[in-house]
Amino acid sequence: MKVVAVEHLTLDGVMQSPGGPDEDRRDGFVHGGWAADDNDDTMSAALSAQMDQEGALLLGRFTYESFFAYWPTQKNNPFTEVLNRTQKYVPSRTLKAPLPWQNSTLLAGEATMSVARLKHEIPRGRLTVLGSGVLMQSLLAAELIDELFLMIHPVVLGSGKRLFVDGGAPARLKLTTSRTTPVGVFLATYEARW
Repeated sequence: MKVVAVEHLTLDGVMQSPGGPDEDRRDGFVHGGWAADDNDDTMSAALSAQMDQEGALLLGRFTYESFFAYWPTQKNNPFTEVLNRTQKYVPSRTLKAPLPWQNSTLLAGEATMSVARLKHEIPRGRLTVLGSGVLMQSLLAAELIDELFLMIHPVVLGSGKRLFVDGGAPARLKLTTSRTTPVGVFLATYEARW
């Protein structure tokens, strides 16, 4: 099984709170919703293609709780059905089973060990990581990310949680696909070469 990260980023690498102003205000972040104006048909098609892949979702605790608070109640949105029916795995030391959202499985214990085990137990498909900044830092450090689909927005924020942090794991990436949306978002798929 392949682990694929699907992430919105600013030009300066910020991944925090792309969807809305109150999505993630941790550490006093005030720029939430920075990606919302860039959504267009090209972006929607690219995200749909990522979500249509066979496999499951891998979500950090904060992202899982945020998604659960929002998505199950959204009507007439194609992502709602996909997110509800897709198997979701959540590595966490603080959550308790059973998890409230349908098709959700708690991966108790240390995240990288749980994900490495899951990666080898499931023979095909992929685990798609959405957001989940803290989890992403662990997975990158453990060289468990196989591919990154990055939506790089023409925005610079100057602050916020970044995907690639100082002191993070070095990696070589191979660009496998790229295109630009009409509003200037660079959609790039990179293969990790650990």
